[in-house]
Parts: sequence; C-alpha cells; structure tokens
Amino acid sequence: MKYLLVLFVVAVGIWLWRKNRQDEIRERAAAPKRSAPPAVGAPQAMVRCAHCGLHLPATDALPGPGGALYCSAAHRRVAEG
Repeated sequence: MKYLLVLFVVAVGIWLWRKNRQDEIRERAAAPKRSAPPAVGAPQAMVRCAHCGLHLPATDALPGPGGALYCSAAHRRVAEG
C-alpha cells in the first residue's frame, strides 16, 4: 500500500512539473518579440581639431586656413584672425 502512495505522489509531482513547464512555454511564445538593436553604421574617419585637440568625425569638421580642420566656427575664427 505504501508503494502505491509513493507512486501516486511521484505521479502528481511529475504532472505538476510538466504542467508548469507547458505554461512557461506558452508565456514565452505569447510574449512580444524584442526588436533587433539598431544597426550600427560604418566606421567614420576621425580628425583632430587644430585648436582644442577634440577628436570628431571628419564629416562634422569645418575646414579652415591652411587645410586645418576645426570642431566649431568659433575655433575656426580664432585661427583666422
């Protein structure tokens, strides 16, 4: 008789464990999918401001006298005059 009781308890335990696993699987499937992280652009060439030494992308740099590059119009004006 005690073996039947142990078998019954084990069967109920397995049934509960499987039921919880199925609920978790359903919850994961119903959860909204995360969007992919934003794509990273291609690397850009970095240049150094001739006045303050700040490194910035070459596309953002302002050309100045003598082919020097600057990070802002104020630094370019200082170099010009």
